[in-house]
Amino acid sequence: MKIKRSKLLAIAFFITMTNFTGLSHARSGEPVNVVATFSVLGDMVRQIGGNRINLTTLVGADSDAHVYQPTPADAQAVAEANLLIINGVGFEGWLERLIKASNYNNPVITATNGIALINVEEDESHHDEHEDHEKHEDEHDNKKDLHADHHHGDTDPHAWMSLANAKIYVNNITNGLISIDPKGEGIYKRNAKDYLTKINALEKQIYNQVNSIPSNKRKVVTPHDAFGYLSAAYNIEFFAPVGFSTESEASAGDVAKLIRQIKNDDISAVFIENISDHRLISQIARETGIRIGGTLYADALAKHGPASTYLGMMQHNINTLLSALKKQYK
Repeated sequence: MKIKRSKLLAIAFFITMTNFTGLSHARSGEPVNVVATFSVLGDMVRQIGGNRINLTTLVGADSDAHVYQPTPADAQAVAEANLLIINGVGFEGWLERLIKASNYNNPVITATNGIALINVEEDESHHDEHEDHEKHEDEHDNKKDLHADHHHGDTDPHAWMSLANAKIYVNNITNGLISIDPKGEGIYKRNAKDYLTKINALEKQIYNQVNSIPSNKRKVVTPHDAFGYLSAAYNIEFFAPVGFSTESEASAGDVAKLIRQIKNDDISAVFIENISDHRLISQIARETGIRIGGTLYADALAKHGPASTYLGMMQHNINTLLSALKKQYK
């Protein structure tokens, strides 16, 4: 998206002022300006930063960061920021040009630093590492064929879908906030500790919930391949007609392969997502006779309700998944 010259000149004025005053806000104890790129990350930052930061989240709830187009207002917010916190791993494909447009030169924290990322080859094979899953070679080949056309060689950016990874996000965010606002170190560490306690409690609860479902019944279909980390963490198999990005499109052959796999593997539940077009999943549900099990949230929080926070989203997704699976196998 191109930003008009007049708007860029206005932004340049703010950049000049930011360069002189950006760090003084942190030193004076005034709230520091922090920009997070999308809603899931923004909620994590808010939990840790609290009232000590002025937080701007660029891609809001129920909005798709894969296809987002930055605005002049976004460039202005970045230009005025003391700290920019991003997911990285190619999730924000528009970020480089936004930073360039805003001439941002303050710190950038990549929240996924230190996380063991999943690439397409790992995503295809990690299920074989679970001893409880019995898979035939032809089933594995079907899944490999299904994904290969979409994102060969890509790395899955949806690392927040594992609560174990969320702890690394929290650590990176906390260190980033302290680096620009050392006087707030005690507050940030205390908030982070409280948040990690909640994450640990939910992680234990989810393991107990998932274990209530037979391992061979944990197979579901979602609109795009956003749940690889949740799959690896909690031993649930996810299948999708398109790859890591919602920009991908499924061919007729992709859909036909997935429908065959649903029937061959006795997959019992399909789900829609809050940011995805529902028509393809509705078609798959009709052609397989499987009912849609509910709405899942991966790339964006909900504007309202239980999934409007990161921890609420994770709990909602597990509740929705297991509720549908229990109905199918009972």
